[in-house]
Amino acid sequence: MDFKETLYSRRSVRKYTGQLVDKKIIEELCTAAAQAPSATNSQPWCFGVIQNQNLLSAYSQQVKALLIGKMEELPSLQKYHALLARDDYDIFYGAGTLLLVYAKPAGPFAVTDCCLAAQNVMLAAHSLGLGTCWIGFAQEFLQQPYIKQELGIPETHVMVAPLIVGYPASEQEPVAKRAPEILFWK
Repeated sequence: MDFKETLYSRRSVRKYTGQLVDKKIIEELCTAAAQAPSATNSQPWCFGVIQNQNLLSAYSQQVKALLIGKMEELPSLQKYHALLARDDYDIFYGAGTLLLVYAKPAGPFAVTDCCLAAQNVMLAAHSLGLGTCWIGFAQEFLQQPYIKQELGIPETHVMVAPLIVGYPASEQEPVAKRAPEILFWK
């Protein structure tokens, strides 16, 4: 697959086979992430990988409870209440791998730099026939001090991108190219 095809055909995947992605492939994705540009070449990213299915299942349940508990203070979450309340809803969609991108304290652009690294993961994964999805529901949960301590993440590091990675259960439907909104051209 050439770069343009990779770029234009990548989509978020929410249905997976459950087959675990090999450690060498996950390492390859982290290496691709580390090739991202960064402000002043700070390279502030670091990664964590969770493939323990019991831990992913427990985290999914905890995230759902956390978000349901925040519905009153965050009305934008209310539209997800029915989904989050379902016992069978797995926020990680059975992907089997959660690849976490954390930002080390490296200045004001560290989070932005890590977003670039996350995009590299998603594009590299797609080029290898894998699916990914950025799980925004998990972001705040994974930033909690007790979770960072449990995972061995220094408290100074910031959770940027919780990415699920796995083998798609079906081929993705092609989607038309999105037109950019160009605000000015001088």
